Amino acid sequence: MGGDTGNFVEFTLRGGINAEPEYFGSEDLAYGPDFNISDVRLRFAGREFGGGDAQGFGVHGAFRYIGARDASAFSELSGLDDVDLALELGVGLGYTSRAFEAFADLRYGVVGHESLVAEFGADAVFRPTNDLTMRFGPRLLLGSEDYTQTYFGVSAAEAAASGGRFAAFDADAGPVSAGVELGVTYQINQTWGIDGAVTYEQFIGSAADSPIVSQGTADQTSVRLGITRSLSLDF
Repeated sequence: MGGDTGNFVEFTLRGGINAEPEYFGSEDLAYGPDFNISDVRLRFAGREFGGGDAQGFGVHGAFRYIGARDASAFSELSGLDDVDLALELGVGLGYTSRAFEAFADLRYGVVGHESLVAEFGADAVFRPTNDLTMRFGPRLLLGSEDYTQTYFGVSAAEAAASGGRFAAFDADAGPVSAGVELGVTYQINQTWGIDGAVTYEQFIGSAADSPIVSQGTADQTSVRLGITRSLSLDF
């Protein structure tokens, strides 16, 4: 890893596959790539920031990718407008201890929906062995009105184009989903590891009342599995 002197950045890179609902409210899963950067540790000008082993409170970057919704690809969405892919970027505050972790993230859609979302989570942490770590805890997602209207609203024009399949619906800001996540990490050695998670969420609030969700399901499950690689770059 990083040397004792000089500047460096260390991080863990995860790459793998995931399965998640084809769109918010879908009963079917879509499969695609999974990518993440975590446990960033930076040494610059004699000072160090972050790191996966850091205890207590810390600030971190936050991002999420949401795939596009192509209404023509789903007969049940006939009449609805397409929704472009979105990339959310932001910042989060986290707390880490050996037995407990928590985070609060605020993100903005820099591409796509151009609105605010906030995500909160907490995990109990279990370590059955030195190499195996398990995390389990609740999740809560909130969205601004622009966000909920993008994914759960139905305009009057869309309602008319759907031929009566959907009624016009204005989605309100507030809670979007609540659920739980189980994550498992196995460290093969100091460089390589295996990381996976299963997340169950249920739409709540205005999102649960959306006719898009009503014709599908409010229960959403996603699964990811990937290989991790610890990297260090000197500069």
